[in-house]
Amino acid sequence: MRALTLYARSRRVPAALGAAAAATALARLTAPALGDSGETGATVPVLTVLLLVTVVSATLGGPDDTLDRTAARPWGWLRMSHLATALACVLVLLLATSATGTRLGPFGCVVRDAAGLLGLTAAGTAAAGTARSWFLPLGWTLGAVTLPATGMAGEALTWQAQTPDSRPAAVVAAVLAAAGTAAYVSRGPRPRTSSENI
Repeated sequence: MRALTLYARSRRVPAALGAAAAATALARLTAPALGDSGETGATVPVLTVLLLVTVVSATLGGPDDTLDRTAARPWGWLRMSHLATALACVLVLLLATSATGTRLGPFGCVVRDAAGLLGLTAAGTAAAGTARSWFLPLGWTLGAVTLPATGMAGEALTWQAQTPDSRPAAVVAAVLAAAGTAAYVSRGPRPRTSSENI
């Protein structure tokens, strides 16, 4: 248990949980002004999920990159568990808003978006490092909520903003979740360069 506590503290998990809870509360407070009573419009849940995943991205790397590559710890299992726990935390926080009388979108969309964006963030962590892991999810999400979606290709490209029954959106989210998880679990975060450590 002590090892898990030290792991969570080294990854700044308590601070991330506090920031995620605050972000969810802020989204809940602003949601009634942006949607119908009872359920928000499509944009608020998408941006809220993006915000929570961005907060979580800070926990995907530790303070020492060399420790993430030692054989002393079962890193693959820890990384997989970390991603699964992060997804569960995001979903629990968003599900808790329904107890307040406001749902942040259909839960199917929330699950799809959270899994896909977390996978995309995990892939970004493996490819570009923890500090830059949120760049691609941010750009893709902002494009999805501002650009029109026409046809199957449009649904696939704007998958975060699609309805729960959109098959192209579900496929893209599943592929991103699986590919990002595989990349992060097998490689871990990309080591920082000497200029990033300054």
